[in-house]
Amino acid sequence: MQNKGKYYLTTAIAYTSGKPHIGNTYEAILADAIVRYKRADGYDVHFQTGSDEHGQKIESRAIEAGCDSPKEFVDQVSGVIKDIWNKVGTSYDRFIRTTDDDHVKQVQKIFKRFYDQGDIYKGSYKGKYCTECEAFYTDSQLKDGKCPVCGGDVHDSEEEAYFFKMSNYTQRLIDYINEHPEFIQPESRKNEMMNNFLLPGVQDLCVSRTSFKWGIPVDFDDKHVVYVWLDALANYITGIGYDCDGNSTEEFKKYWPADLHLIGKDILRFHTIYWPIFLMALDLPLPKQIFGHPWLLQGGEKMSKSKGNVIYADDLVDLFGVDAVRYFVLHEMPFDNDGTITWELMVERFNSDLANTLGNLVSRTIAMSNKYFDGVVEDKGVAEAVDEDLKSVVTGTYKVVEEKMDELRVADSLTEIFNLFKRCNKYIDETEPWVLAKDDSKKDRLATVLYNLTESIMIGVSLLAPFMPETAEQTAKNFNTQLRGFDSLSTFGSYPNGNKVSAEPVMLFARKDLETVLKQTAQITEKQKAEFFESQETAANNLEKAGRAQDADKIRDNLKKLRGDDGSSDEEAIDIEPKAEIEYNDFAAMQFQVGEVIKCEAVPKSKKLLCSQVKVGSKTLQIVSGIHKYYEPEDMVGKKVMVLVNLKPAKLAGVTSEGMLLCAEDADGNLSLMVPEKKMPSGAEIC
Repeated sequence: MQNKGKYYLTTAIAYTSGKPHIGNTYEAILADAIVRYKRADGYDVHFQTGSDEHGQKIESRAIEAGCDSPKEFVDQVSGVIKDIWNKVGTSYDRFIRTTDDDHVKQVQKIFKRFYDQGDIYKGSYKGKYCTECEAFYTDSQLKDGKCPVCGGDVHDSEEEAYFFKMSNYTQRLIDYINEHPEFIQPESRKNEMMNNFLLPGVQDLCVSRTSFKWGIPVDFDDKHVVYVWLDALANYITGIGYDCDGNSTEEFKKYWPADLHLIGKDILRFHTIYWPIFLMALDLPLPKQIFGHPWLLQGGEKMSKSKGNVIYADDLVDLFGVDAVRYFVLHEMPFDNDGTITWELMVERFNSDLANTLGNLVSRTIAMSNKYFDGVVEDKGVAEAVDEDLKSVVTGTYKVVEEKMDELRVADSLTEIFNLFKRCNKYIDETEPWVLAKDDSKKDRLATVLYNLTESIMIGVSLLAPFMPETAEQTAKNFNTQLRGFDSLSTFGSYPNGNKVSAEPVMLFARKDLETVLKQTAQITEKQKAEFFESQETAANNLEKAGRAQDADKIRDNLKKLRGDDGSSDEEAIDIEPKAEIEYNDFAAMQFQVGEVIKCEAVPKSKKLLCSQVKVGSKTLQIVSGIHKYYEPEDMVGKKVMVLVNLKPAKLAGVTSEGMLLCAEDADGNLSLMVPEKKMPSGAEIC
């Protein structure tokens, strides 16, 4: 395999506030698929991930957990994160922790250098602060008085702090982004950063805190700790041996600049504005590309421990296996839109794509080789025209996948590989081996067909290996051979002639029964809810012991609301002004059906409107609704809703609307979508 040079990829380091759910774990799996592909494609790869362990929120979580110190708490949580990353097969080269000694020392040096060269000055900060997000906001940035990111409470904060002069480098960064259009991807994210943050002017950034102590100390001013974002971002260089005094390691000189920072879209601002400016101040080259991937959402709603609907990777792996989980999250995540995960969708994909398309293909091919030729696979050279199309698809797949992987279109790459397997299944239908087996004169043709299938599958699974490594390896064992190098995937005929497949192959994927899976997940949900309430009770007790009675009371009040024992369930009934009576025929003229929101976007130039693509039966309606105050676009995707489908189309804010979503409205004007109480298919009539 030709050496194509170095490739350094990082993920965002996981925050140690708690166990990561599948949406967090998706990033690690995505990164792993990319680096495994790069390794197989001839690159010298370095893959770094890790955990972000400082900040006020961690300090509070440690008290809530009853730990003697924040370090004890982050040791536990970092261990959990690392275990999950390992469980889903993440092949990292370093798992960095921001409490690692080498990282701490270099962050202190970086801070001092910024101060010495005039990029940092001491001042004071007064504004709104969200502890959950570790971020300050102005009043204009708040959303209904809440944090614009997590929706949580903010509080007034004033403290002495050091600030970084962003204006020293802002124009230079703007010029760089304009000159390097590939730097921020997808393109929509680049436009968002430029138009919303850079071009209006970037405020100086708070880079130290004095209101808590759990952070890297500023070694020349012991009242201060380094603010979590400067601390965390620096891991990308400290983890490979950067030294602020000019004594960086050979590893750093080899791998920096990073080829890809893979991060969630919610932290794009920190990575595409603050981080490049820090690097400019250090006189270091910028990473080649920063990709802000979308989110993986649970059904149509946000994951909540109190509801028990948080999906964790280890639960998924226990139910479906590692590679099925990897396949699902990689395949179901669009390039630049949020993806959806539900237990039902997992079972559907498992049965259709994995058990049927791939698993059944492998088992049928091996079974026929064992049945008709005692397991021996041999190319007898009896070719027919139908073979050429199969070979063309199979040998052409690597080139197509390579192009898509160069653009980080991982889901599309997986689709192309499974198109190869689908073509193999079609080839079986075209050649009908069971018919050939009945005619002794067709024996050599039958042998050739089975050879072609075996060779095609081995090319396909060799290309699949970065995405589903265990499946690829097991398939190779079933065929008694080795996975291929990528440099051989455009050539047909490498499977050893006369080789013998396994007499007892291991089944790759056994079909799942949805009802059985849902029973298992119901048990997971109940366990999760019980653990959540127990942990919150423990947190309240520990906060009270620590002298933080007010915070303990907040947790207990929230628990009462969640349990419905605070009187909140005794809602006051409201009356509305009655409309004129109608005839039954007036009502019968309206057609109501259940719909499923498959895509949703904010309407440009409107703060109130959302535009939803709603699947109703076999058709899709575009519906504009004034509900943006109550629902974000990502909240809508996957929701089952009640739809008036025969409303005459109309234009709202210039966008055509082909129906109406039914909502309830309380006395204060708050809206809630009407959704089916029980599971109902898209298109079901509401009568």
